[in-house]
Amino acid sequence: MPRGAANDNTRMILRVSPESKAKLARAASLRNTDLTNFVTQAALREAEAVIEAVEVVHLTAREDARVIALLENLPRPNAKLRAAIAALPDTL
Repeated sequence: MPRGAANDNTRMILRVSPESKAKLARAASLRNTDLTNFVTQAALREAEAVIEAVEVVHLTAREDARVIALLENLPRPNAKLRAAIAALPDTL
């Protein structure tokens, strides 16, 4: 049965095979760091890559030019946009 989230944000417990732990420990040793720091840094690098892949939009030069053109020459609001604006509260 899964455990609920712990309130202690400073500890994470990982279960790995002895072979995996030995490999991680060897790699950490080769980097002259401890196992905790090695695993944390590797996980953070991967986390950054995942977040960037999902949250950062990469445009081609053509797409970039199209976005700039649209921003410089905004289309007129259609009926749906005007209705949505009218439905907004006075203060956000």
